[in-house]
Amino acid sequence: MTTDHYYYEPARGHGLPHDPFNAIVGPRPIGWISTRSGDGVLNLAPYSFFNAFCYTPPIIGFASLGRKDTLRNIEETGEFVWNLATRPLAEAMNRSCAPAPPEVDEFVLAGLTPATSRTVRAPRVAETPVAFECRMTQIVELKNTAGGDVGVWLTLGEVVGVHIATHLLKDGVYDTAAASPILRGGGPGDYFAITGEQLFRMSRPRYP
Repeated sequence: MTTDHYYYEPARGHGLPHDPFNAIVGPRPIGWISTRSGDGVLNLAPYSFFNAFCYTPPIIGFASLGRKDTLRNIEETGEFVWNLATRPLAEAMNRSCAPAPPEVDEFVLAGLTPATSRTVRAPRVAETPVAFECRMTQIVELKNTAGGDVGVWLTLGEVVGVHIATHLLKDGVYDTAAASPILRGGGPGDYFAITGEQLFRMSRPRYP
């Protein structure tokens, strides 16, 4: 460690009370993913490694640390729904991350209502103001620099249907802060909220 920087190599360990990686790459959007198994059992689970990766067509993705029910359901059906995790739904979202067995419906566990989707069989969370219906495009098992598997699977899906509560569209423009989204922090239980007070704008520069 120098006087102004702490340096570590992840393969050798970070030497800190808590791994700072998640805290640095954050706050991160929450991948609150609902699926239906091939046998019809519903599943709902949040994933902290989630983001958008392509604009046209819209593609989102999340990483599953281990082969969890969500991943297996998507492998079986090729479909899933992303649901916006909001401040009013934070406790329900947290309940849905309990390590329940495959036969348990997390909608029931979290006290949420499954709503019928338009284009996929997986339901969306009726209580959330925003949801993306998705069809899986790729499932990629991540590897380290030696080419070895690390037990993490990245699932990518094309957004084929979008649900937005009309009160979030102000003159046709989506109001991010009005949706009260929550984001995952780096600590064991750290989350952040977005409010309008944090908004600032910059125009894209022109060149030359």
